[in-house]
Amino acid sequence: MDHEEIGRTILDAAFRVHSALGPGLLESVYEACLAHELAKQVPVLRQAVQPVRYDGLEIESGYRLDLLVADKVVVELKAVDKITDLHLAQLLSYLKLGDYKLGYLINFNVLRLKDGIKRVVNGL
Repeated sequence: MDHEEIGRTILDAAFRVHSALGPGLLESVYEACLAHELAKQVPVLRQAVQPVRYDGLEIESGYRLDLLVADKVVVELKAVDKITDLHLAQLLSYLKLGDYKLGYLINFNVLRLKDGIKRVVNGL
């Protein structure tokens, strides 16, 4: 699967989860349910460790990707009132640290899920 196919799979699964559960639950619930939906179609890793690499060092700093889909696409999940620039910066940092090209920031705490989705591309 290429990045775009993976992205469509992620969005389809997210819409299924949001349709079934709606807003108002904990982020961890959405993470578990989305991972379950995705695992039916594509490999997914929850809480993937993302080390920081600097000047030949690899630092296990406790950064974890909510979901890493098909070893290519990062999904950062939120259950907040509003996505902020800090949330977007966090996802972009994960993309850069792992040399990933594509990521999605998905906020499940919205009435219409399409209002809670941000697609982020790392210019590498």
